[in-house]
Amino acid sequence: MRVLLIGSGGREHALAWKINQSKQLEKLFIATGNGGTANLATNIDLDVTKHEQVIKFCQTEKINLIIIGPEVPLVAGITDDLQKAGFNVFGPTKAAAQLEGSKAFTKALCDEMNIPTAAYAKFDEEVFALEFAKTQQFPLVIKADGLAAGKGVTIASKFEDAEKAIKDCFSGIFGKAGAEVVIEEFLEGEELSIFAICDGKNYITLASAQDHKRAYDGDKGPNTGGMGAYSPAPLLDENLLKRIEHEIIAPTIKGMAKRGMPFSGVLFAGLMVKDSAPYLIEHNARFGDPECQVLMMRLKSDILDLLMASAKGDISNIKLDWRDEAALTVVLAAKGYPASYKKGSLIKIDQANNENIQIFHAGTILEGEKILANGGRVLNVTALGKNVEQAQKSAYEAILNIEWEDSFYRSDIGWRAIDKSKI
Repeated sequence: MRVLLIGSGGREHALAWKINQSKQLEKLFIATGNGGTANLATNIDLDVTKHEQVIKFCQTEKINLIIIGPEVPLVAGITDDLQKAGFNVFGPTKAAAQLEGSKAFTKALCDEMNIPTAAYAKFDEEVFALEFAKTQQFPLVIKADGLAAGKGVTIASKFEDAEKAIKDCFSGIFGKAGAEVVIEEFLEGEELSIFAICDGKNYITLASAQDHKRAYDGDKGPNTGGMGAYSPAPLLDENLLKRIEHEIIAPTIKGMAKRGMPFSGVLFAGLMVKDSAPYLIEHNARFGDPECQVLMMRLKSDILDLLMASAKGDISNIKLDWRDEAALTVVLAAKGYPASYKKGSLIKIDQANNENIQIFHAGTILEGEKILANGGRVLNVTALGKNVEQAQKSAYEAILNIEWEDSFYRSDIGWRAIDKSKI
């Protein structure tokens, strides 16, 4: 099978690593990839915003399956154009990707399908949003409606914080993403990530995962794209999974089909669990990053079977096997992230990858044989262990073999799971 993987982050490096284990793979291309994926596939300089260019490449290279990693190309409709050209594509259409592309769209679907979520209101004018915020209890959650690279969400502890967040959205700093604002009640509880592979009608839930959004230890500091993750999540038991599937996943798939927008690809439900009840925080239309890294470490099955079945519209015969071990990943980020940070600093890695340790690159480039930082979240040090505590120990030991002066990382990834195991 000849495969094109679109993306350049840690998620795509983990997917490439897993795809390379498939006996069906003949050739893997990645557009554009990073310094780590160059060892697994052919990195290609392809402008994925130009769909005709992607189609021409796929025709020339006789690509059998195209896997879309990040959300931006999905929301831009790359799946639609590639499918029209006759290709098998793993990833939702532009209409279905609205589940991630518009928070107001997802909230309306929740209303329609009785999916439990936080109370909300949406606004397309600043003055009305501010008036509404004045009447609410705090903390309050302010969200830019569209894609804002993980930076469009503010948890406001007082009105002044909400006022700044609302004005920031309408000022245009998030571009079109901030043209509308969703204001939500703040839900307290424990976050959980659930992923389901869908074919438009059916779904298969994957292993559970939890990530750490805050930049610093103790879940402090600004929200990020994720500073680490682990799988499985002890929070998820059989009863909770059944509720999530019955109350959130299944109604979402049914509601999207009802709207004439069948969802095919990865449905990523970001949840808050409060008093053993799940609430939807947001839907995403792709694998999480860094959750994908720990899921790929634990997945035993051939991933190409799964992704191709989804692309062809029938996953009913797919069964997945998972490792019993836990997996944990720690993100090494550039100093200053998620705000401004420098690129181009040198990274030296003495840790060799093996069956239990993988270093997935997220924001790196190669300059000759040198590895240079080229992003905010740069490396994902990922480990397997008999439990989360052992996986954590192995991951942090591996970090000691990385020399990168301009980095920082959290030292407490996995703390919730470890606390639960001690209890």
